[in-house]
Formats: sequence, C-alpha cells, structure tokens
Amino acid sequence: MRFLFLGDVVGKPGYSAVLARTRDLKEKHSLDAVIVNAENAADGAGLMPRQYRRLIDAGVDAVTMGDHIYRRAEIIPILKESDRIVKPANYPTDAAGRTWVIVPTPAGRLGVISILGRVFMRPVDCPFTAVDRALEEMEGHTDAIVVDMHAEATGDKQTLARYLDGRVSAVLGTHTHVPTADAHVMAGGTAMQCDVGMCGPYDSVIGRDVGRVTKTTLTFEPCHFHVATRDVRLCGAIVESDENGLAASIERFEESVDAKTLGKCATK
Repeated sequence: MRFLFLGDVVGKPGYSAVLARTRDLKEKHSLDAVIVNAENAADGAGLMPRQYRRLIDAGVDAVTMGDHIYRRAEIIPILKESDRIVKPANYPTDAAGRTWVIVPTPAGRLGVISILGRVFMRPVDCPFTAVDRALEEMEGHTDAIVVDMHAEATGDKQTLARYLDGRVSAVLGTHTHVPTADAHVMAGGTAMQCDVGMCGPYDSVIGRDVGRVTKTTLTFEPCHFHVATRDVRLCGAIVESDENGLAASIERFEESVDAKTLGKCATK
C-alpha cells in the first residue's frame, strides 16, 4: 500500500491547496490513500462540517485531528457519525468521535489512529495505553496502520514511535508545523518522522501573519493572529508498506501551490 499523510492544514490557504491537489497527487504518485490532519483548517483552529465534506469529496480518505478538535462545536455531529475522521485515542471515552477508523483502499484496509502527546500539552490519558487498546481492537482487520502523533516534543514523538516499531506501518508527527529531517524506517519496520510539516503559508510564523505575531511578541499587546497567505505549500510524507503491513520506504513530501491553482479551487 502506498499512502500520503499531509500535516496540519492551516486556514484557507492550506485547505484550498489540499482541495485543489489531492486527486492529481493520487495519480501522480500512484497513491492508494491520502490522510490529512485538518484540525487547523477553519481560520487556523478547528474544522467546520462543510470543510470536512469537501475534503472527502476532493479525494481525502481519512481525517485526523488534534488538540483543536472541538474548537468548532459544529463538527461534533460529524465526529459522532462519520467513519472517516478520528479524535485523539487518548481523549476521554465520552468525548465525541471515534478512536480509530479503517478505510478501504485499492491496496487493502488502512487503519488510522490519532494520539496526543503529553509534554507541554493539556492533560490527556496515557498515549501508550490508548494506542495499545486501539491496536487490539483493530487486530486482524487492517493491512496497514498509520498513527498521527500530535505532540509538541520530539522526544514524546520518538518514544511512541519506538514503542510501536514493528507493530504499525508508520508513526508520523504533527502539531509543530515545521517539517523535520528525520524521516526513516526503524529497525522493526515502522516508518517515522517527528513532524511532517504543515499544509499552508510558509511565509509566516507557523502559519500566522508575521507582523502580528512579532508585534505581540515585542509589545505584549494582544491581537488576533491572522492566517498568513504567501508561499503556500503542501507538506507530508509518502509511505509504502509491504505485504506484512510494515514500511518498505518513507519519503518526505513537499509541493508548492501557486496562486492560480488556489484561485481555481476557491471558485468551485
């Protein structure tokens, strides 16, 4: 199985880029599936129902979320009903959403799990216990599994990746919006990258307008950090798994998306 995992979609620029390019990327890179972390799609925080539906219609096979999952309450019915979107598996049992999903692809069944880290993050349940529980429930029903490790600290991400080495196809980090240069297949056959980067404007401070972030940093005067608009890129990782559901390869993915392409998408 060959799949692309795209990092945090930030605001309209990132969201429009994913809509515009997903189907072409599937063909260009011979992808069986595209998974997207969309927790920042709605003006930089949260996801709206219409955005979710358009992502699925555009060819996205599964959506992961993170600590901004409930920032837009309108998404809660989607989280309860859809089998293409997951909440962090170490959120409380009663929190809206599924802890894992399995999506059909031309090459088999792809399991998708989201996990939140604990270092510098809000308190959540144990990620190791939660992922063990999800894997036990999914046992025998998947041909490949990708885990989105949504966390601040690289050590947090590396620890979970090592813990899962040989048990899943890939552990891919999100949340910090900056791609790391450590994509590799570990000894046990699991691909990992501490952060796959964001889908959004790179002429920014992790997706936000540079001037506004700088002003608040220098003066302590609060202002809304608008999503930036320039140098829009899609960033992620392409993983190819073998017949045993382990990774044969991982490659960092990055593509610039021009204003003309974004404009066409906005008019659809």
